[in-house]
Amino acid sequence: MTQEISNVKAVVVYHSGYGHTERMALAIAEGAGAELLVIDPQGNLADGAWEKLDNADAILFGSPTYMGGPSWQFKKFADESSKAWFTNKWQNKIFGGFTNSASINGDKLNTLEYFFLLAGQHGGIWVNMDIKPANTKASVRDDLNRMGSSIGAMAQTDADASPEEMSVGDLETARSYGRRVVRLAQQFLQGKSSQL
Repeated sequence: MTQEISNVKAVVVYHSGYGHTERMALAIAEGAGAELLVIDPQGNLADGAWEKLDNADAILFGSPTYMGGPSWQFKKFADESSKAWFTNKWQNKIFGGFTNSASINGDKLNTLEYFFLLAGQHGGIWVNMDIKPANTKASVRDDLNRMGSSIGAMAQTDADASPEEMSVGDLETARSYGRRVVRLAQQFLQGKSSQL
């Protein structure tokens, strides 16, 4: 069911291999009041999902980081988004992104940069993080933005940990980021309507 914060229509389109990225997507969607659009194991979306993306004001991309980038399933979705690109359907939409990997670094930044460039290809407007990194000696695993990301939400989950064992701080970072994306989308929409 689509939830809206004010009049913003937000969607979270994501692939999850083992459930960790899905848990992150749920946190993002909770913060953003967004609808979840799942990219299935074959890299496909459910019927009607493309129309929901076309009608959204804000789109958040999500994928695990595998081998230094997003999953092939997400890349298939990205390639298929060229149909929207040809007709500028996603131009001036608000975008954000999130990822999870087993390693602390895991080259997650490369995945977020992939999302950023995909949004740029579509003529979109990217929303960065606004949470300072947790990078002092007193910092702990469940602090907000413990990954120190600026471009989007990152999470780290040990390779042998279940989705239920994810860092509370990583999930709250995702939730907060979802709120920020929709808050800025709301400001953008208000600005556009005041110019009409």
